[in-house]
Parts: sequence; C-alpha cells; structure tokens
Amino acid sequence: MGIGFVGHPTRSIVVEESSQVGQVRREAQSLAQLAGFAELDAGRVTLAAVEIATNVLRHGRGGRVLLSLLQGRDGRGVEVCGIDRGPGFSLPQCLPDGYTTGVGSPGQGLGAIRRQAQMFDVWSDGRGAVVLARIYPERSRGQDLGYGALRLPMRQESACGDAWFLGGDGSRVLGVLVDGLGHGLLAAEAADAGIAAAATAADLRAEEVLARMHARMSSTRGAAAAVFEHDPQAGVVRFAGVGNIAAAIHLPGAPARGLASHPGIVGAQYRRAPAFVLPAEPGALLLLHSDGLQSRWSLGAYEGLAHRHPALVLAVLLRDFDRGRDDTGALAIRLGGRT
Repeated sequence: MGIGFVGHPTRSIVVEESSQVGQVRREAQSLAQLAGFAELDAGRVTLAAVEIATNVLRHGRGGRVLLSLLQGRDGRGVEVCGIDRGPGFSLPQCLPDGYTTGVGSPGQGLGAIRRQAQMFDVWSDGRGAVVLARIYPERSRGQDLGYGALRLPMRQESACGDAWFLGGDGSRVLGVLVDGLGHGLLAAEAADAGIAAAATAADLRAEEVLARMHARMSSTRGAAAAVFEHDPQAGVVRFAGVGNIAAAIHLPGAPARGLASHPGIVGAQYRRAPAFVLPAEPGALLLLHSDGLQSRWSLGAYEGLAHRHPALVLAVLLRDFDRGRDDTGALAIRLGGRT
C-alpha cells in the first residue's frame, strides 16, 4: 500500500523538574488523540512517555523529550524519544524489571517502555542516553517504516520554517526536505507551500518535483530544498537539491558519499537543477538535514550507530550537534526497505 505523509512539527519538552513530566504526559495524550488512538492504545503512549520523561529527570540529570506523529505501513503511530545528559547505562543490565540506579524507584522503566512499543531502541555513551519508542495501535499490524524525521522550530518560536514529506508506492520511495529562508511564520509559509507541491507530485522524478515546488513557492520568500527518490530494483538514488541542505549516503565501514546541491533559492533564484544518480546499496542510510544541525559530524565516530534505527541516529546527532539558533529539519531513511 502506498503512503504520502507530510511531517507534523516535533514537540520538544524540556524535562528538568517534576512538573514537566506532567507536561510530557499531556502532550503525549494529545498526540495519541491526533493519531486516532483508542483509549487503551492512548494509555500505552502516555505510560511510555511518562516512563521516558521520569528516566530523563531521575537518572539522566535532565534533558528533553521529543514527541512525533508517525506514519507506519498501515496507519499512524506516535514516537516518544528521551534525550538526557546523564552518565549513560548498560542496556542488558537495565532492561530486566527490578533493576534501578536510583533510590525509591521500582526499576520497571525501560522494561515497561519496551512492552508498550512495537519498535524500541536505545543509545548510551559518555554524553548521555537516548531512548526511542514507537507505538502503534495494538490491533493493527504496527509495521514500522525505517525512517526518522525531525521538524523542530527555533527556540522561542511556535512556527517551524523547516518541513518534510515522505511518499512511497510499495517499492519506490520519495523524500523531500525544505528549509524556508530565515525562521518564523514567513519561513513556515514558504516551506509549507513547497511541501504541498511535492505531496501532489510524488509520482514525478526528483528534478520535476523540485520544479513544481519552485513554481508553487514563487509568491513566498523561498527556501533551500532537496528531493530524493530511491528505486530499490534499480539500486540507485536520484537526488536534486538547491541551496544548503546537507545530504549523504552512509554505509558502515565506508566513507560517506555526499549528495551535492545546486546554488540558488527555490521559489526565487532558480535554474534547472538536474538530478545526480548514485548507486545505493541495501542497508545504507540516506540522511538529509538543514543547517539547524552542525555539519561537522561523522557516524564513524559512533561505533555501531550507522546500523541503528534512523530515528535513533537523528536523535543522537541532535543531542550532539544542535546549533540551537535556527529551525531544525532532518530526514533519514534506511535504503532497501519496502514502503
């Protein structure tokens, strides 16, 4: 079955004192309702969210919880991700019920989170821990898609000038990331116009999608934008970009292969942007991000991270390379899967 999903803004809640755990619970309930979850499934979301937020506060020395609306193979889901600044932990030690690193804790946190989630992944190192849970309705097949995405407004802003779209028809996958110039409402207007154009042209080639976006965005302030299409049968990725969207294909044990964008502004200063075609080995990770993340990072510095869920990879990069002074948009997908 095909999908076409426009990414909703990521909800980010700072967790540094106990009342903020309650805010995480309320935001998680709201997102579960938006996803159309019934009462029992919504309860699973809030349980996982509260456990993750409590772990961030008690054992992680504070941090934040990210909440996102998901697209699975057969319906919507909710992603809960905790990012802390603690000393890290041993996952095999912490998963069994009864283990705790704190006084007064029943020691059921990570095990309880894993029981609620159809997809559960964790990263822990000297800079802190990231706990990721993806929850779908219990009666659905809950088949997770191997992608991760971020759409975070700059601090103190309510509108996000970065946006993304993911589409697929069972084999071919199309992804789009847009970074509206500047930030705030006008940047969001430009990004939303580009994504709306892409969502109605998902059956076109990457460079044709970009041209449609340019035409739709001509009345806005414009944006940087990148479009990729992956054809697993042909084993290639077609990539067309304009502006400063960073993009690369990452294969464990090999140097990253950068995907170059053309100069210009989509919706304003735009010339024809022919697509680049690159081979795409099954299992490689295709990752795009705006300049809300620093670009001087390497997955090779994180042993084993390139093999993990794309959403976990993005959360670790956000933890370590968030600029903190611009909107942040990112999209990552594991190549070779079926959408």
